[in-house]
Amino acid sequence: MTMFSMKNLSGAPVSVSEEAVMALDAGLRGRVARPGEPDYETARTVWNGTIDRRPDIIVRCQGPSDVIKAVRFAVEHGLLISVRAGGHNIAGKAVADGGLMIDLSSMRSVRVDPESRTAWVEPGALLSDVDAETQTHGLVVPTGINSTTGISGLTLGGGFGWTTRSFGMTIDNLVAADVVTSEGRLVRAAEDENSDLFWALRGGGGNFGVVTGFRFNLHEMGPEVISGLIVHPFDDAETVLKAWRDFVKTAPREVSAWTVLRKAPPLPFLPEEWHGREVVVLAACYAGPMEDAEAALAPLRAIGTPIADVISPHPFTGWQAAFDPLLVSGARNYWKSHDFSQLSDATIELLIKYAGKLPSPDCEIFVASVGGAMGDVAVDATAYGGREANFVMNVHSRWQDVADDADCIRWAREFFDASAPNAMPTIYVNFLPDDEDEGLQTTYGPNYARLAEIKGRWDPDNVFRVNQNIAPKTRSMAAE
Repeated sequence: MTMFSMKNLSGAPVSVSEEAVMALDAGLRGRVARPGEPDYETARTVWNGTIDRRPDIIVRCQGPSDVIKAVRFAVEHGLLISVRAGGHNIAGKAVADGGLMIDLSSMRSVRVDPESRTAWVEPGALLSDVDAETQTHGLVVPTGINSTTGISGLTLGGGFGWTTRSFGMTIDNLVAADVVTSEGRLVRAAEDENSDLFWALRGGGGNFGVVTGFRFNLHEMGPEVISGLIVHPFDDAETVLKAWRDFVKTAPREVSAWTVLRKAPPLPFLPEEWHGREVVVLAACYAGPMEDAEAALAPLRAIGTPIADVISPHPFTGWQAAFDPLLVSGARNYWKSHDFSQLSDATIELLIKYAGKLPSPDCEIFVASVGGAMGDVAVDATAYGGREANFVMNVHSRWQDVADDADCIRWAREFFDASAPNAMPTIYVNFLPDDEDEGLQTTYGPNYARLAEIKGRWDPDNVFRVNQNIAPKTRSMAAE
């Protein structure tokens, strides 16, 4: 009997027979991919180019039955499990060396019911898939800002973007989920069924099972919105950032206005002499009635003397994909993030200081203005811990050459450390790099203890551990 070595939950070698793998493969709607096979490299490759890990087998699932069989196989053999959906997670948690990857990327169906204003979404769907289907009906579910992001990881970590201030976070619009548990059972999670699991899924990441379907509430918006960019000289950064900060304090909820500090890409609406020079970009989207947008955005557009102002009507699907060319798969990435209740003058000074010494032309710092409907939900109503934040900052270090790893990572860490004194203790989980899992208790705050208890009920053996992991609190631990 042919045997080959894989990894168990602790990372130690475990032997699995070739016959067992072949039997698993034969029972799937999808297939098992192994090293050397044509689709193996595609399945194991994720968005962040610094991640280069090799599972021993990849189960390319076509539906929930494949997921159930993959989980049961992995548990039977004690194998390490990772779960890939969109593969966009910065920490590369979709893939681990050794063990078994559950690949959901082929499960991309989106079904919209315009009468009930709901959508059923499979876990491999990208935001572009969701937007294409919902916007056909002039409906939207609040998601992120990059159309190649996967809906699964985004949702399980919280999910915020251009419509969050108006309609809440992605998790605030989740009404049900189908979940394959660590026992290989398919269960439904909602307010009226397995409510503890439903609470934990809304911000607790992939700790509690493999979600095979999401049901979302939808809101009327689009298919056209007023959106676009205002680009300012970097020399005016202090004036622009302070004026932007003042604007968002009183802006209506329908307005999302974010700021990005980076070197100007060669955008067609920018004069060529600005290409490659540091700039301050204000990115705005209005989620309300088109006729109200001009007045709502006028104070933002009146700030300073911009190089370019291209705010105008756009299809929302186009706006959602506007930043895709700057975020293509394969580049090397390292992120650091902070939540802020307010942006102090000292923090703005640090933004300017570190934006003035970007280690790569692709590096940037963005600050999202959130709040609004996101803050209407009580901190303990879902697992998500950052409800009280009004700003989310991402120090987005991005580069192409492995020789630049040290400089780019050092820049991000130094800025993160320097800005920490004015930051909140919470951090957006989806922005955590692979070396920052130790901050989860602080990130989740008072919700962490409940998450650990729910983890202990639904995954006491920590089968799902290749994630921003929450250690299970078992009954014996509670008794101690």
